[in-house]
Amino acid sequence: MRYSKPLLRSGLTVAAAAALPLTLAGPAASGPGISVSTTGSTVSVTTTACAQLNGSWGTASLLDGSQSNFSQGRQVALSGTGSGQSAAWSDVRSGTHTVIVMCSNGTTAGTQSVVVADPAPSPAVSDPSSPTRGVLGGVGGGSTDYGTVTLVAGGALVGTGLLATVWYLRRRGKPNRL
Repeated sequence: MRYSKPLLRSGLTVAAAAALPLTLAGPAASGPGISVSTTGSTVSVTTTACAQLNGSWGTASLLDGSQSNFSQGRQVALSGTGSGQSAAWSDVRSGTHTVIVMCSNGTTAGTQSVVVADPAPSPAVSDPSSPTRGVLGGVGGGSTDYGTVTLVAGGALVGTGLLATVWYLRRRGKPNRL
């Protein structure tokens, strides 16, 4: 019983902390708007807010940091159907951009900022016809067969070299011996 009050208090604290972001956020924005996304250097916008008027859904404009109004940006006509319209811009430079969508009836469907990141540098590709490590020359560099025969032959050569060295050094110390 002694532990029930602190446990109850900590449970209420956790519940209040979990509910706090929900109360601060307020009601979700209802109604149509725009959704902006980026893929590499391509920026695209989708909306359901515009209605077709005189064969046109409206226009979307992409503004960079130095531009301040709709007419200064790169404008693209919206295309789509009654269930959704979209526009896209390719080869967009990195930085912060603003997308504004104007429907054909003159109303603004929405405005949203988007950040286009620098493209990741592509790894350098070497020519596959040229060797990457050069020629395998030197002591045994041309052989890649490390089977039993190769190891026995190498061991025999090393052993023969050691025996020849010992024989030479002993003979040098005593010139009259074979």
